[in-house]
Amino acid sequence: MIYDNYTWAFQSALSDKFCDEIVKYALSKKLEKGFVGDFTRDPTIDKNKTPKERDSNVVWLKESWIYKEILPFINKANHDAGWNFHFDKIERAQFTKYKLNQFYNWHTDMFPNSEIKRKISVTCQLSDPNDYQGGELEFDFRNYEPDERKESSVYCDKKLKSKGSVIVFPSFLWHRVKPVTKGTRYSLVLWCNGNDWR
Repeated sequence: MIYDNYTWAFQSALSDKFCDEIVKYALSKKLEKGFVGDFTRDPTIDKNKTPKERDSNVVWLKESWIYKEILPFINKANHDAGWNFHFDKIERAQFTKYKLNQFYNWHTDMFPNSEIKRKISVTCQLSDPNDYQGGELEFDFRNYEPDERKESSVYCDKKLKSKGSVIVFPSFLWHRVKPVTKGTRYSLVLWCNGNDWR
């Protein structure tokens, strides 16, 4: 698929108060290790082992007050970017905590051969950029898996780092979170699903 816009960003769109409320609420719950894919249904995954693809801590949220605040940005990006993807469900939101040296390597948000058709991914920046270093969200706009050995040839776009920013993109887009080198980074991720691509 070829689009004029592969990402759509809203800088400082969410209020500091809203971001702080999510962080406080999420941290009041028990965080677990982040995994790749739908590990809850895969008994072969050792949940005590940190996967090489990512190292982070997450908690799942499904509170309506969160969706109510973020959905308008998703709809606007889907329209203004020209994607116009049809979706009828939003998955549980994933709150993620990245501590020192934690990361998420190159990946897409789609599940191969799955009934779940993730179409739109959303990342909300909950941290103040002064609270951490590293942890950059980057995108690769090529249409094949990035090669870590040829990182210099990968076209990456460092997206907005300001607190409250909302970044919306098609779920097939390759992206990563680089290791945090200082402090702690908090983010919230959502996925919009539909049936067949249209």
